[in-house]
Amino acid sequence: MASVTVRNLPEETYRALRVRAATHGRSTEAEIRAILESVVRPQQRIRMGTALAELGRRVGLTDEEFAIFERGRDRMPAEPMGFE
Repeated sequence: MASVTVRNLPEETYRALRVRAATHGRSTEAEIRAILESVVRPQQRIRMGTALAELGRRVGLTDEEFAIFERGRDRMPAEPMGFE
């Protein structure tokens, strides 16, 4: 498992981490791990198609325009790359 060292952490920040850890009943190190985990790893995997559909809705694409994309979509499963 990897290790990380954080240098030059302000004392106020460290105290806040210790208080937060105590509030959650964890060690300071465990609290830091929990904070990092919650920030960098989403609870649900982001799906590219869902993200693109959401973007399309934000820019104003209509259901009819989405249907056009759906009809033109390639439904063949992707083939893994060969390196021979």
